[in-house]
Amino acid sequence: MPQKPTQLHGLLILDKPKGPTSSACVQKIKRELGQPKIGHAGTLDPMATGVLVVLLGQGTKLAPYLTAGTKTYQGTIELGKETDTYDIEGRVTSTSPWRHLSADQVRQEIQAWMDVTEQIVPPYAAAKHNGRALYTLARSGKEVPVKTKPVSIDQVQVLHVELPRVGFRLRCSAGTYIRSLAHSLGKRVGCGAVLTSLIREESEPFTLYQAHCLDSVLSEPGRLPERIIPLENSLPHWPRLHVNQIQAEQIRNGTWLPVDLFSKWRPSTPGQKALFLAPTGKVLALAETRIHKSVLHWAILRGLWAKQ
Repeated sequence: MPQKPTQLHGLLILDKPKGPTSSACVQKIKRELGQPKIGHAGTLDPMATGVLVVLLGQGTKLAPYLTAGTKTYQGTIELGKETDTYDIEGRVTSTSPWRHLSADQVRQEIQAWMDVTEQIVPPYAAAKHNGRALYTLARSGKEVPVKTKPVSIDQVQVLHVELPRVGFRLRCSAGTYIRSLAHSLGKRVGCGAVLTSLIREESEPFTLYQAHCLDSVLSEPGRLPERIIPLENSLPHWPRLHVNQIQAEQIRNGTWLPVDLFSKWRPSTPGQKALFLAPTGKVLALAETRIHKSVLHWAILRGLWAKQ
């Protein structure tokens, strides 16, 4: 039997299969591949497939910075019915005729998603109320409070319309419920609608082309190390700044460094983020520009040196 790898540090881009929850996928890797410190960034519903960013070891510290990125989805919707979960896997609560609708009407309503700035959180969701997930309240028959959240949708494409089914692709802010978009579409056209399939094609900055099948990951434990994106490449959309040995020790001690110490990039405003790399080339810390005593400094957000 192949030997299980030791605890690894970095990211695994998984192509989540349909059926299991995101947490169940992560737990399989944890148990079967000996990765005790593990998590993920950006939950997918059980019905959904596609990009799930799995965080290993020190990579778990990156969750807030990877979860917040934009997402790209491809999905399908069926008109003429509503369910309690807003998707095809829920209990049907109503059906209505849809044949009075034209393909152009449906296209226009889907394009109107671009104007959405707020949406209702589905009753069967992991969002919490008084410390309890909404789906826990819904499954126990208790009243689920209506919660709304701000969202942003910056790209919508109608792929095909073959009523009562329609295919789409969209890019949206983190935390957008595609099920809720389907449900609201059904309300606007007056016949109900449910989400029937969903693929996450991108979780910024990672795409489905980089993803590995869960079955392959589990059946080939010896290949896990080569499938891991190392920490120094985990935030490719962030600038990278190399430090010398003295600066590295200062960072380990929590010292803020003036931005003028670095010639490669000198941001002029607070809130800019970067990766600090040690002289070895390994990632040392995540940093953000902040004002200290009227001078712009690099403040340490998270240190990543403990396991190096």
